[in-house]
Amino acid sequence: MLFTPPPLDDEDLRVISEVHEFRQRLRLFLHEPRRWKGQLRRNLKARAIRGSNSIEGYDVSLDDAVALLEDEEPLDADKRTSLEILGYRNALTYIQQLADDSDFSLDESLIRSLHFMMLGHDLTKSPGRYRPGQIFVHDEEKNLLVYEGPSSDIVPGLMRELIEDLRNASETPNFVRAALAHLNLVMIHPFRDGNGRMARALQTLVLARERILAPEFSSIEEWLGRNTAAYYAVLAAVGQGSWHPENDTRPWVRFNLVAHHMQAQTVLRRVEDAQRTWLELEQEVERLDLSPRTVFALYPAAMGLRVRRPVYEKDAEIEVGTANRDLRMMVSRQLLEPLGETRGRFYVATERLRQIRQRVAADRPRLTDPYREKNIYSVSVA
Repeated sequence: MLFTPPPLDDEDLRVISEVHEFRQRLRLFLHEPRRWKGQLRRNLKARAIRGSNSIEGYDVSLDDAVALLEDEEPLDADKRTSLEILGYRNALTYIQQLADDSDFSLDESLIRSLHFMMLGHDLTKSPGRYRPGQIFVHDEEKNLLVYEGPSSDIVPGLMRELIEDLRNASETPNFVRAALAHLNLVMIHPFRDGNGRMARALQTLVLARERILAPEFSSIEEWLGRNTAAYYAVLAAVGQGSWHPENDTRPWVRFNLVAHHMQAQTVLRRVEDAQRTWLELEQEVERLDLSPRTVFALYPAAMGLRVRRPVYEKDAEIEVGTANRDLRMMVSRQLLEPLGETRGRFYVATERLRQIRQRVAADRPRLTDPYREKNIYSVSVA
C-alpha cells in the first residue's frame, strides 16, 4: 500500500487550472527564439540544483551553482559541497534528456541510476543500491528522532509498487501524481542517503514527462529550498514519524500546489524581466557603441551574477582575444568592474548597470497566494 491522492475540491481544481494557464503562457513566451533564453534556462537550472541541495545542508551561492553547471571552478564552495552539486547536476541533466525521449521507460533501474549519478562520488553511501537495514531520520538541532523508515525487507516491493503506479494511466492531475511520487519515495526512504534529493528529482521527472515545459521551467525545487522549514513540517505532519500510507495526504498536496503556483508566477515574472532587461541592455550598448554580443556578459552581471571570461566566450561564441577586448571595453564604459587576478578574475556590475536592472525590477508584479488567504508557505522569490 502507498500514500494515495486525496479528493480534490473546487479550490484545488481552480489552483491547478491557474498553474496550467501560467505554464501555457510560459510556453508561448519560449516558443520563439530569444537570445536571452539560454542564460535564463541555465540560471533556472542552477537555482533548482541549489534549492534542492540546500534542503540537505549543502549551501552554495547562485554564482557557484552556475559555475559548477558550466564546469568552472567555484569561487567559494568547498570540495565536498561541489561534488554534491555536481552529482545533482548530472542527474538533473539526464532528466532533461529524458523529458522528450520517445523511448522513455520508467523502471527501478532508472531510479537507482539517478541515485548513483547523485552520490557516485561517495561509495560509503551505497549509491544506486537500496539500503540493507533500518533507517532513522534525526533532527540534529533538536536531537530528536523525526522519522523511521519502513523495514528494509519491504522496500523493494514498495518501490516496485511505486514504479507500477507511475507507469499506469491515471486521471489524477499530473501535479498531484508528481507530488505523490515525491511523498512516497521520501517516506519509503529506500536509500542510505540522498532520499530527499531523489524524491525531488523524481517529482521533476514526472512533471517533465508532461512535455509542456522543459524541466527547469517545471521544477519547484527552488521554491522548496526557500521554504525548507515548511517543507519538513508538512512531511512530518503527514508522515507522523513512521510509515503510515493510510494518512491523509491533503496537506502535502496543497503544499505542492502552492509551490507550483508560486514558482510558476516567479518564472513567468523572470521571463518577462529577462525580455525587458535584455532590450534595455541592447539599447545601452548601441548608445555606447559596443558590440551587441556584449549583452551576453552584461545581462548576467545586471542580474547580480559574477561574469567570467570563459563563460562569456561560450555564450557569445567568440575567441578568447575577442572576449578580452570586449570585457576591457565594458570596463572602460563603466558597465563592469573587474575583481580578482589572472585565472580568478571575474567581473561584476557597476552602479550604472545596476540602475538599468533596478528600473526593470521596479515594475514587477507581486506574487499572489493561490488560495487567497494568508499562507505560511508563501515567500517572495526574486
